[in-house]
This record gives sequence, C-alpha cells and structure tokens, in this order.
Amino acid sequence: MTDSDRFNPTPADKFTFGLWTVGNSGRDPFGDPTRAVIDPCRIVAKLAEAGAWGVNLHDNDLVPFGASASERDKIVSTFKKTLDDNGMVVPMATTNLFSHPAFKDGAFTANDPEVRAFALRKTMDAIDLGVELGAGIFVFWGGREGSEADACRDPRTAIERMREAMNFLCEYVKDRSYDMRFALEAKPNEPRGDIYLPTTGHMLHFISTLEHEEMVGVNPEVAHEHMAGLSFVHAVAQAMEAGKLFHIDLNAQRIGRYDQDLRFGSEDLKQAFLLVRLLEGTGGGARYEGPRHFDAHAYRTEDDDGVWEFARGCMRTYNILKDRAAAFDADPRVQSLVDDNAASDTANLIASYSRENAQQVRALRSDLDAIARRGLHYERLDQLMVEHMLGAA
Repeated sequence: MTDSDRFNPTPADKFTFGLWTVGNSGRDPFGDPTRAVIDPCRIVAKLAEAGAWGVNLHDNDLVPFGASASERDKIVSTFKKTLDDNGMVVPMATTNLFSHPAFKDGAFTANDPEVRAFALRKTMDAIDLGVELGAGIFVFWGGREGSEADACRDPRTAIERMREAMNFLCEYVKDRSYDMRFALEAKPNEPRGDIYLPTTGHMLHFISTLEHEEMVGVNPEVAHEHMAGLSFVHAVAQAMEAGKLFHIDLNAQRIGRYDQDLRFGSEDLKQAFLLVRLLEGTGGGARYEGPRHFDAHAYRTEDDDGVWEFARGCMRTYNILKDRAAAFDADPRVQSLVDDNAASDTANLIASYSRENAQQVRALRSDLDAIARRGLHYERLDQLMVEHMLGAA
C-alpha cells in the first residue's frame, strides 16, 4: 500500500452519501441535466466499491411519488437485497416536502390545513420506509417552510405549526415503538426568500420547546451556515456541547453564494480542517460517533466517471484532514501554545459560585497592564496549523 492509499475510505470510516447527491443529474435553475439519472441500486453498488459505509435517501429518491403499494413494495424489496449484497446500510432517511407544487406555501407551516395534514401523512409513510430499511435517524429539512410575503402569516404561527408537527410525529414514533430519532436541518434562505428557524442555534432553542426534546437533535450542514456568513465549526460545537449533534451534512460553500453543495473541503479548507479536528476529537474533546454524511454534488461538467471521482474525493479529503489534525494536536509546539491553564487555582475558583469563591474573586489583585502586554502567540499557532494542513510541519 502506498502512502496515498492509506487515505482511501473503508466502511469503518462511516461515510455516507444520499441517493440525491451522487444521483444528481447536473440540472440547475438555468439548464437541463448534463448526466443520465442513475438507478438507486447502481448507486449503492458504486458507493460500496468506492469504500462508503452507507446510503441515505428521501422517500421519493427511491419510490416515485404516487407509486402504488405493490410498486412500492417491489422497489423496496429489490433495494434491500442490493444493500445486503453490497454490505451497505441506510443510517438516515428523510422525506421530500418541497418538490410537489402543493408545498409552494410550505408543508408543516402552510396556511392550508389540508396541506399540513398531507405533509404529516407523507412523513409518517417515509418514517415507515426508513424503519423498514434500518434507519435510526430521520432528518427534517424544511425547504419550503418560509415566506416571500411576510404578511401571509405571523411567524409565531409558523413556529407553533412546526412544533405541533414535531410533537405529532414524535408521538407517532413512540406509538409504533420505533427506535428512531429526529434531526432538524436549518437553512437561512433558498428556495424560499426567508426560511423559518434559519440557523442551527435557532433549531437548538426550538427543540427545547418540544414535548419530547430528548428525541430531537440537529443535522447541521456546512453550506447552510456559511450561506449566513457564520462559522460552521462553532455551530457544530454548540450542538455537540448540548448533546444534540444527531447527524451532519458535509460539503463546501463559498460565503455569500447560493447553496452550492460542493465537494467537501474544496473551497473552505481551513474551516474543513477545524471541523474534522472537532468531529474526531483530536484536540481532546469527545469524538462524534455518528455517520459522516456528504450532502454534496459533482460539478455539472462531470460525466458518470466524474461522479465517482467526486465521491472518492469527499472521503479522501476527510481522511487526509483527519490525519493532519491528529499530527497538529500531537505537535509539542502546538500543545505548549494551547495550554489553557485549566488546572490553575484561578480557573478552579471561577468554575462555580459559592460565597467563599465570590469573596476570593473580589480579593484577586491582577496586574492587568502585565496581562495586556503578554503576547498569546496565536499567529504562531495559526501558522503551525497552516503548515500541518499543507504537510510542511
């Protein structure tokens, strides 16, 4: 095995792709598809060949909208056999509540109660499908849950409707005794002018208002936080600290652009490095143990071969960054620079309140001028990180 080969993915890496990601045909708002549609069973076989662990899906990625019960069962049976034949799993499922024109005013938040009822019905069916395929996570991305004309509804009403839907579906899962958790995915805009609950922070607070908040976490996506100009690493860290990172969508994005869903690490390498470092726990924090899901698309310029180059690229980049992060955090120069004095007497003093601690804090006499003059050497730290990323350290 060459040195480069050690970055090739294996199922132990827990890398997953969606049927809609590698299956993307290259269509965009201004142009027709540039690639043929790929059969879901072929996607499974090719991903297994590339070293992926699993595949995720929307209900209609596999079963066409409006298919009969018999058609649905035949499709699912064939797909399950393909999964078994290729040693692949389905860790996550979701439902498409954005493509059909009926959802033009939203799904769970639509003003029409019949639309809201249909959205619940479609989601229950998709949850059943996910459970049948072995999924333990169900993701909700409310692509149409927003507005262009804000006078159409009070935003508080929309949030109440979202809460009612989540409570309803949590009860459905409990009533069926399904072993499934929900993960909510935020996005600030597109396809709606403004989408409700636009960031991971918004979602985390919303979850705290649910009847079964223990069942519900988040599914942050790189591109969605970057579209808002925010740090994805900070959003993921907040979710991890709250014990709510149930799933994650990895891709790349240029800040200020439309949702690009680019190959992981292709545009934001520094953030990608810091993200992998966080997820892998090389800096000393707890490691994320869930799937590493790539919600990205090959360039529109690519043919079928290019799609699988794209998939391998996502996985190899993650593994390379994982290797670089481990080397960075093992570097004695780095360790000396990031010492946070966690065991110092002052750190212990301010860790929790007591009257005695409050008195001792008041009694502290710090030389603030000396503290202000002290250099923190973060330039050196950041340069070391860049050199490790570039393989020069």
